[in-house]
Amino acid sequence: MREQDHPTPSTVDAVLGVIPLGEPPWPTLDPFLFCVHHDDAYPAGNEQLGPAASLAGREIGRDFAGIDGWRMYHGDVVPGFPAHPHRGFETVTIVRRGLIDHSDSLGAAARFGGGDVQWLTAGAGIVHSEMFPLLDRTGPNPAELFQIWLNLPRANKLAPPHFSMLWRETIPTLVATDGEGRRAEITVVAGRFDGAAPPAPPPNSWAARPDTDVAIASIVLAPGARWTLPAAAPGTLRALYFFRGREAQIAGRQVGVGHRVQLRPEAAVELVGGAEASELLLLQGRPIGEPVAAYGPFVMNSQAEIQKAFSDYQRTRFGGWPWRSDGPVHAREEGRFAVHADGRKERPA
Repeated sequence: MREQDHPTPSTVDAVLGVIPLGEPPWPTLDPFLFCVHHDDAYPAGNEQLGPAASLAGREIGRDFAGIDGWRMYHGDVVPGFPAHPHRGFETVTIVRRGLIDHSDSLGAAARFGGGDVQWLTAGAGIVHSEMFPLLDRTGPNPAELFQIWLNLPRANKLAPPHFSMLWRETIPTLVATDGEGRRAEITVVAGRFDGAAPPAPPPNSWAARPDTDVAIASIVLAPGARWTLPAAAPGTLRALYFFRGREAQIAGRQVGVGHRVQLRPEAAVELVGGAEASELLLLQGRPIGEPVAAYGPFVMNSQAEIQKAFSDYQRTRFGGWPWRSDGPVHAREEGRFAVHADGRKERPA
């Protein structure tokens, strides 16, 4: 990261700190708990929807090394994350490229991707799997996604589990053109910018409250493009994750790719793209401000509640597992869809 030799007062006011992202997961601010960016260049798929390539040399079951530019994660045939439990928070999964096959302990299932978002309230407890089916048997199967964990306040820690699909057709992208005709594209998953508002988050989400100022958005700046991020509410914690490109200006400060920039919420912040396209992720929200006790897949307010989460999971399996395998995938010919726990099936319009 390089700074101007003499930052202006407005720069000092707007930027509270710049830190390297480092290896994922990336550092987050309350009310967010976790943020990871998966970007895998999967090869052609085989008959089982896994990679048509040798798995030799990989630590199958825990393959995060990135050999040949892709990972099996916890999958052994199909890449992904077979059945695992959660309690006490939400997952927001933004799939930019590729597909995810979801299955859960409530009997719900989905296939989504290519701009779709799944918003899952784990609440009192759910088991789900997230597998990455490789449908193309003749060419590459790139997969890129963010998974973000949003905390739940004490009052909603044990809310009923719930998942919502935000299909890409319903997620707004604001296109702004600066005075030189250069474009900025802001895709809004949560919050509102210049009237662009996505579908509502799940009902027990911190983001569903009108006073929490939660926003999740991706920002793409064409080379040299200028766009001003509007000010947020006082007390909001706000950060930009600069994950693709080379360098950009944020509130007058030159920042290299691979950094998180924490912003003062009351300041409108001008963003200026560098010599090549710049991509950033915005996470902001009013902090919950409660104690956080976290262990693996459970996030509660105390260690006693963590112990109870393990006990409850061992006793109930959060509803059991109605699927034939720990990492089920849907039929190759199945398109994007969701089947909810009540049996209701939906497809994007």
